[in-house]
Amino acid sequence: MGKRKPDNPVLPEDDIPPGTLPPGLLHPEAMEEDTRDYSLRPRSLKEFLGQAAMKENLEVFIRAAKERKENLDHLFLIGPPGLGKTTLAQVIANELETEIVQTSAPALEKPKDLVGILTSLKERNVFFIDEIHRLKPAIEEMLYIAMEDYGIDWIIGQGPGARTLRIPIKPFTLIGATTKAGNVSSPLVSRFGIPCRFSFYEHADMEAIVRRSAGILETKIDDDAAALLAASARGTPRVANRLLRRMRDFAQVAGAASITKKVVAEGLRRLEIDHLGLEKQDREILAMIIKRYNGGPVGAETLAISMGEGVDTLEDYYEPYLIQAGLLQRTPRGRMATAQAYEHLKLPKGINETNGLLF
Repeated sequence: MGKRKPDNPVLPEDDIPPGTLPPGLLHPEAMEEDTRDYSLRPRSLKEFLGQAAMKENLEVFIRAAKERKENLDHLFLIGPPGLGKTTLAQVIANELETEIVQTSAPALEKPKDLVGILTSLKERNVFFIDEIHRLKPAIEEMLYIAMEDYGIDWIIGQGPGARTLRIPIKPFTLIGATTKAGNVSSPLVSRFGIPCRFSFYEHADMEAIVRRSAGILETKIDDDAAALLAASARGTPRVANRLLRRMRDFAQVAGAASITKKVVAEGLRRLEIDHLGLEKQDREILAMIIKRYNGGPVGAETLAISMGEGVDTLEDYYEPYLIQAGLLQRTPRGRMATAQAYEHLKLPKGINETNGLLF
C-alpha cells in the first residue's frame, strides 16, 4: 500500500521517503542520498534481517491484531542510530496493510501540530514519532489521552468561561523511537504496550545485509569482501550500506568486475577505518582519554569539549559502539579506556595517575 504524505513536512533527513519532501527543504545531494538509503530498506519482516527475537514476537503481535481487526498496540523502539528503527516502523505499517504518517518530536512545536495529525489519521493507521524523547511537555501530556482513550482534550475560551472539549480520534498505533530511553518520562513509557530494544547486529546478519544491499544495487561482491566489510561496519546496517556504496565507487574506478577483499581493504584504509570498524574520530577519543586524561575517568562534557564534538554526538554516535566493543567504560566518575583500548591503539599500559588503577 502506498505511503501517505506526512502532515508535517519537517522530518530528519534520514527518515524521509522519496517524494514526501517539498522542494527546497534539503540539499539535492542529501535528497539523492536518502533516496538510495530508502531503496535499500526492507519492506517486510521477512526481508528485515537481524533482531531475530524481536521479529518473532512482532510477527505474533501483528498477526493477532490483524485477525482481531484491531489496531496494534503502541510500540516503543529503543536503540542507537542506524539500527533500523525507522525502517521497522515502515515495515510494521506494511505488514498491517495500513498507512504510516511520520514526523519527529522537534517538528511538533505546538499542540495544534499534533492535533492536526491525529485528527487526520484513519482507523488503524501507524503514527511514527522519531526522537520522541524530545517531545515538549504540553504535547506529551496531550499524547497520553490520545494513546489511551483515543481522544484529544482541547480547551475552548479563556478565563472563567473556558471549557474542555474532548475530540474523538480513530484508533491508531503510535510508534515512538528514541536513542535516549532514559530521557523519556515514565508516564509516557508506561503507555507503550510493546517495547522493542535494538542491539548491534551479529556478524552473520551484517554479512547477509551487505549481500542483500549489493544485490539491490546490482553490484557483485566476493564472499571474503562481504565478510571484511561486515566486520568493519560497527554492527550497524546504515554504516554497512554507506561503506558498500563507497566500495562500489572504488571498485568501479579501479576497473574491478566486482568488489574484492583487496578493494575493501584498500577502501577502508583510505577512509581511515580499521578492522574493528573504528573511524579516525573513534581512535582519537580513546587516545584523548589515555594520553591527556591518563585513561580516565573523564566527564562526558569535558571529553566532548576536548574533541570539539557535541555531548549528544559523543553519547549517541561514538560511545555506544566503543562500549559494545569493550574499548570504553562508563563509570559514575566518568569515561575510562579499557585494557583492550590500550592494546588496540598499541599504547603502553601504565598506572592511571587519577585513580591508581593498573591497566
